[in-house]
Amino acid sequence: MFKSFLSFTCTLLLVLTQSFSFAQELNCTVQVSDQQIQSDKTIFELMQKAIRELMNNTKWTDDVFSEEEKIDCSILINITEKLSANDFKGTIQVQSSRPVFGTGYSTNLISVKDNNFQIQFNQFDQLLYSENAYTTELVAILSFYAYMIIGMDYDSFSLKGGTPYFEKALSIVNISANSGRSGWKSFESKENRYWYVNNQLDQFFEPLRECFYEYHIKGFDIMGEKLNEARTQITTALRKIETIHNTRPNWYNTKLFFYAKTDEIVNLYKSAPQPEKASIVALLKKVNPANSSKYNRILTAK
Repeated sequence: MFKSFLSFTCTLLLVLTQSFSFAQELNCTVQVSDQQIQSDKTIFELMQKAIRELMNNTKWTDDVFSEEEKIDCSILINITEKLSANDFKGTIQVQSSRPVFGTGYSTNLISVKDNNFQIQFNQFDQLLYSENAYTTELVAILSFYAYMIIGMDYDSFSLKGGTPYFEKALSIVNISANSGRSGWKSFESKENRYWYVNNQLDQFFEPLRECFYEYHIKGFDIMGEKLNEARTQITTALRKIETIHNTRPNWYNTKLFFYAKTDEIVNLYKSAPQPEKASIVALLKKVNPANSSKYNRILTAK
């Protein structure tokens, strides 16, 4: 009786250990919208389910994640055209965030809308990621963004910590370049998946990665205890972007940084002393002129 109980206990512990050891990295919510077209909704419901399972059930790294450590992210796919029974065109919007140490606040890491989205999907398709192989366009796009999400999360905790995952995303770009679909090649646009990851790994953009790391670790992660010091550190971090702007103004990865951070930055500096407000607004308007009207709200806030 004791031996049977011991055997059962060991088996249970082994199962639990294995489950823990292979815990997935992403906590991804998925929505597929087809409001702009008239079609059977079933196919899009199945697509949504298949995407959610791929993102959340794939083991993307060799690291161990507890349930609490999973990266919160979301995918919104807007289907705008049905080109054939199983060929669809639209956009994909990807966001991710991570908690700020010692607070209940989460800060956005990625906010990107990708207009290069044309995929095939059949009713009974299973989406499976295979490293070093192009299977379908949908899997390639989702896998690319999975690694960008993970890479950006790691970059926010350690300087250039996301490099191994950006390299995996770059591998997906290279493998997918001959797919015949858009978004994977350098000459198509300066704002696509090719440039997103290549810029991220380019030595020229290291100041942006340094900014990203210091913004979170030296800034937001101490904000709960040292607000003024945190804001000073964030200002120092943001000034690193100026060196990139002076040579390559309004470059894609700089834009993506501000897509994720603009509203947060505005709220952060609203309570700063007036001289600090004037200094940071001048910097922000220079490196991110598209959001100048938002940055003016810093100056007028009481």
